[in-house]
Amino acid sequence: MRRALVIVAALFCIAAAPDPAEMLKSPEQEARARVLFKEIRCVVCQNESIDDSQAELATDLRRVVRSQVEAGKSDQEVRDFLVERYGEFILLRPRFSAGNAILWTAPFLIVLIGVGAVAARRRRAVVMETPLSADERKRLEALVQNTDEP
Repeated sequence: MRRALVIVAALFCIAAAPDPAEMLKSPEQEARARVLFKEIRCVVCQNESIDDSQAELATDLRRVVRSQVEAGKSDQEVRDFLVERYGEFILLRPRFSAGNAILWTAPFLIVLIGVGAVAARRRRAVVMETPLSADERKRLEALVQNTDEP
């Protein structure tokens, strides 16, 4: 049983290994490309990097990144190229921007506004209660005395 698990694990490792024909000739450039692969989201799988994904689009994106790196583009230029083409969603760690800040803080703001509205409504309900006047108390006592008798 243990031997079978080792063989299966080895097969998965071989399947996950990059195709040598796709790899860049320069080990430094290939290392840079591999780092970028881990930062770029597979738009098909959505929660995997293109390094982890086996989708065809991830393979295409790896080729694009390798060609950009081979062309001498910096890591930032490669990221900018992909963001321009696919939008900010392509980055696993999106950049900080006003739009992202609003997106991340909006749920908390909505909850705070809701809590404030509930608190204000309760406070207003307490303030709206006024004590009974002497005439109203007499009428209430009369009603209570009439309902107590069968």
